[in-house]
Amino acid sequence: MLRFLILPALFLLSCNPKAQNSPAKDDELKVQFSLPKKLKEVSGITLSQDKKTIWVIEDRGNKNAVYSLNDKGEMIGKVPVENAENTDWEDIISDPQGNIYIGDFGNNDNDRRDLAILKTDLKNSTQASTKVIQTTKFHYQGQTEFPPKKSNFLYDCEAFVEMNGNFYLFTKNRSKGFDGTFLVFKVPNKEGDFEAKLIGTLKLQGGYNDAAITSATINSAKDKIVLLTHKNIHVLTGFTADNFSTAKIQKIPLNHNSQKEAIVFLDNKTLMIADEKGKNEGGNVYTFSF
Repeated sequence: MLRFLILPALFLLSCNPKAQNSPAKDDELKVQFSLPKKLKEVSGITLSQDKKTIWVIEDRGNKNAVYSLNDKGEMIGKVPVENAENTDWEDIISDPQGNIYIGDFGNNDNDRRDLAILKTDLKNSTQASTKVIQTTKFHYQGQTEFPPKKSNFLYDCEAFVEMNGNFYLFTKNRSKGFDGTFLVFKVPNKEGDFEAKLIGTLKLQGGYNDAAITSATINSAKDKIVLLTHKNIHVLTGFTADNFSTAKIQKIPLNHNSQKEAIVFLDNKTLMIADEKGKNEGGNVYTFSF
């Protein structure tokens, strides 16, 4: 069982050698465990409904499978997704009912016309496989060129959340002359092919590693969304279901630069973050309290 979900402080102390010598502090990134060596390009992370399993996926070029880990970071299962291909899976989330969704919307070149969110029947790590039971296809309102001009590469996405029957997507700016601008789109959580409605144009401060969004998560009260970048988290509040333009953004430095690609709330004050494995860094799962 994920002990840190019940007793977060004890989990921090038991799994982090450094924490044994000093109490855990807020606003400090804590290494919890290293990911299995096979998982070098983790792009999304979420939890099962019973809080006993950590689910992760990898992005383009990797298997069409969801991997399950225990609280020590040991792989306890690999569940192939039968009727789907990993074109570019960039995030995985769960809703309050325990449904698992995969965001197949990685779009580095801003030219994809097959963007989709896949709802699965994944429930536990003992399944031999899982199936896609709902496919939400979409295209972005406002995108008329595939690809657009490089100064308008605003249609990649690696981050989404589910809120009250809708998906909210936060795009990753790949534009020439990067300025931190990102777009927020709304798509219904339904089977079908939809136009993703633009409901916000916002900006994060800093350069690419500070402000290019790689994952997102929402708290249980649905009034706080955290966006992940390589160096920071950005906490959004004050948004409404149909308007993110007035959202307030709080930037919180992680004081650590790596290719962070995945984030999920453990509780209302604690986040779990994963990064990709580099030559001399990364390939870890961290917790961060704020």
